[in-house]
Amino acid sequence: MKKFIQTIKDIWKIEELRNKLILTLGFMAVYRFMAQVSLPGIDVTQLGVDTNIQGGLLGIINAFTGGAFSGASIMALGVMPYISASIVVQLMGIAVPYLQKLDKDGESGRNKKTQITRWLTILITLVQAPTYIYNMGAIGIPESAFLMGHGGMFFISSLILLMTGSIFAMWLGEKITDKGIGNGISLLIMIGILARFPGSFMNEFTSKMSAGGGAGIMILLEIVVWFLVIMASVYLVTAVRRVTVQYAKRSVIGNIKSVGSARDYIPLRLNSAGVMPIIFAQALMFVPALLAQSNNDTVKALGIQFQDMFGLSYNILFAILIIIFSYFYTAITIPTNKMADDLKRGNGFIPGVKPGTDTAELLDTVLSRITFPGSLFLALLSVFPAFVVKFGIQQNWALFYGGTSLIIMVGVAIDSIQQINAYLLNHHYDGLMKASTGRRANN
Repeated sequence: MKKFIQTIKDIWKIEELRNKLILTLGFMAVYRFMAQVSLPGIDVTQLGVDTNIQGGLLGIINAFTGGAFSGASIMALGVMPYISASIVVQLMGIAVPYLQKLDKDGESGRNKKTQITRWLTILITLVQAPTYIYNMGAIGIPESAFLMGHGGMFFISSLILLMTGSIFAMWLGEKITDKGIGNGISLLIMIGILARFPGSFMNEFTSKMSAGGGAGIMILLEIVVWFLVIMASVYLVTAVRRVTVQYAKRSVIGNIKSVGSARDYIPLRLNSAGVMPIIFAQALMFVPALLAQSNNDTVKALGIQFQDMFGLSYNILFAILIIIFSYFYTAITIPTNKMADDLKRGNGFIPGVKPGTDTAELLDTVLSRITFPGSLFLALLSVFPAFVVKFGIQQNWALFYGGTSLIIMVGVAIDSIQQINAYLLNHHYDGLMKASTGRRANN
């Protein structure tokens, strides 16, 4: 505990780090404040918790926005258009030569891709905002909540505000990334998820206490299991397979002495795809809802069977889709051929493997082998809420036992902590170097 308090003091002593943290927390507070502002013409007192969007892609959007989606807020779309645009640009980068060229242009290329993503975000918002307005009833907003009706004035004002809110959220995220700590978009998503945490836990606590019969022990047991799931998520996010790389000895002509060989490694993540397989799988799980509306009794019965997100059929299909998309997304985002070429140009090689094609094949083989346990682990974490519900845990609280929300929170927290640690290490750079030199001398 003393070490933790001392770390907080060290963070506060570094002026640049202190200012970055204050700015980050300030922007996050602004985002959450804006998420509480409803669209003009909506009576927020008539809005309740809608159970129809707790699962599926709509449930993810609602979780990412901290309930703003189901609350008809001006931040209802949040950063989702920006995330959609980023995914589209990333996937197009595989097939579009212009985007591939931008990846090789360094900083200027990244700036151009960022600008393309921004414009694409606006275009996606132009589609998502009217869709959201037209389908407000489907997400649980009653007709009596519309004080101005569904006329043209309400549509135009809501469209402008939803687009402005989404663009403002994108601006906040980019400013946090540039001026603050951590990835801004990810932090805004995390704060939205955390906004629903206290209410979900208090509902679970109240429910258990009112039931009696050893409620305190049950709550304690739930918290212990929750921490174990968090530890498993941390392992999934941080686990890597290190591939040893040897850099050849280089000699320089002139008075400069030759440089000896060095060993390094390539860290291949156990879960290279992150939460994207879950998002893709959730998007496809909309299909059963469409099948349930079919006029064919057989098709309708099949669709109804896969509608319950806590049911056995739903979770088996969901887990299979996650495993499939883990392989798919890893294959398109981890360029093993490019990694092998970069190693070859840098005079690096994997011991016992020829540079070039053989190296690329080895990296691809290793990546394929570790992707299976990683995808299986990810699938188990994603369907774990369905297991805990069977033990009497409320659905809203059960969603924090795995799935997209928990993995995003763990990943963002680890990334932010690593950046803070980097500042602390830089601040104590001389002392660390001296300690490291002393250890090498003793060895």
